[in-house]
Amino acid sequence: MYINDINILYYVLIGIIGLIVGQFVDWCNQRLPQYKEIFSKEFFTIFLKNFKPKYILMFGMAIIYILLLYFIGWKDGLLNKIELLKYIILAPMLICTLTIDIKHQIIPNRLNLAIFEVGLACTFMQGIMDMNVAINTLLGGVIGAGVFLAITAVGGLIVGKEAMGFGDVKLMGGLGLFFGWINIIIIALIAFLLGAIVSIFLLITKKKKTNEYIPFGPFIVVAAFIVMVVPNQVLITLLFKIFTLGMYNI
Repeated sequence: MYINDINILYYVLIGIIGLIVGQFVDWCNQRLPQYKEIFSKEFFTIFLKNFKPKYILMFGMAIIYILLLYFIGWKDGLLNKIELLKYIILAPMLICTLTIDIKHQIIPNRLNLAIFEVGLACTFMQGIMDMNVAINTLLGGVIGAGVFLAITAVGGLIVGKEAMGFGDVKLMGGLGLFFGWINIIIIALIAFLLGAIVSIFLLITKKKKTNEYIPFGPFIVVAAFIVMVVPNQVLITLLFKIFTLGMYNI
């Protein structure tokens, strides 16, 4: 049996991998905010010894992996396979970013560095086969970090405090190496749109005050997942209609 030209056994296999990775994400969520090593003897003496399934993370990660396989596919050519594999590696790091930023309002440097390192490695591998792809992703890294750094600097000058955390700046720089310059701009626009909607809702419902901090990392993560599975042109068209209030079509 095939789903989207992919044998169903591949979906089962990647779902099982997702379950395992989801449980490992829980360990990362415990260690990274405390600036402790992920791969250490405590992993065996504490985590595995006192194993408690985290079903939300496990099944959430399994569903994400299955969706990535369905929407991106397992196409011919090494370049296309790297496209899927890099998102499979990135996905658990994004989930860590989301959960840690919500709970602790930080994005650990070690996590951002891991995203940057994997992105740089993928850029190198893709560049061997197609230099244009490598240039695109390198530009993505520069633009992703540059735009958010500029927002942080301008916000500091206008309101006297950071408009954006430097963790978000580093995250966008790392993600740019995965998505390229066009998609990182789309991620930024979607993240700001989601952030505005959620922030207005929280203020109206009085769950947050105007002077309370709302972490922006989760919006970046959600936007990144959207860009992974929704075609580029669909997102561009939709964003253009939203920001022009439907007055113009492309």
